[in-house]
Amino acid sequence: MSGGGLAGVGFALRRQLAGLGLGARLFGRLLLTLGPSFRRFGLVRDQMHFLGNYSLAIIAVSGLFVGFVFGLQGYYTLQRYGSAEALGLLVALSLVRELGPVVTALLFAGRAGTSLTAEIGLMKAGEQISVMEMMAVDPVQRILAPRFWAGVIAMPLLAAVFSATGIIGGWVVGVLMIGVDAGSFWSQIQGGVDVWKDVGNGVIKSLVFGFTVTFIALLQGFEAQPTPEGVASATTRTVVVASLSVLALDFILTALMFTI
Repeated sequence: MSGGGLAGVGFALRRQLAGLGLGARLFGRLLLTLGPSFRRFGLVRDQMHFLGNYSLAIIAVSGLFVGFVFGLQGYYTLQRYGSAEALGLLVALSLVRELGPVVTALLFAGRAGTSLTAEIGLMKAGEQISVMEMMAVDPVQRILAPRFWAGVIAMPLLAAVFSATGIIGGWVVGVLMIGVDAGSFWSQIQGGVDVWKDVGNGVIKSLVFGFTVTFIALLQGFEAQPTPEGVASATTRTVVVASLSVLALDFILTALMFTI
């Protein structure tokens, strides 16, 4: 390999390491803003409304239709083995353990994550962040931190909504449309879903995904080039990086939760 090629590889590697260092420092600063952010909880509350309420419709409708599909597919699969009465347990465990946190995080990245990236990127392009720094106002604490903690709080709540509407969707298809016994449907859920092992693991996953997706969205916006093309590129990177990170973390967390 020529000297120019080695220099190019070294430059690219150094740029990637610098980006990782910048992201780690920003993540550390955001974690340190926990106390100040909640002393000014109005800012966090407003962002929770923006991120959570505006994402509620797509989360609820998606959960309902996922429940419809699971109720239908699960019934015909369980019927082969004479276990159609366990439909409620199948739907509930699938949603609470896996689909609820994962699909919610993917939808959150596509709806709220891109909005965060575009908003921060446009602030940077309009030099609003530079003006705040000139006025001795920390943009991380004033702009990024409320959005970060709002996303972390909103994610488990949205995942709970997704799982609840999904279970209702499975009940509609299984009980009302197909004719599975309603008592068996709900009793299987009550007896088979463990609050700490199943629901608790789902909450932990959604919290981790909330940290991940919200931080990636804010980082991409904060580091976007202050041009229309730069903001558009950062928004695209948010969806790609956040989605891949959620799927990779889901595998890691599932492996840890079921082996420990």
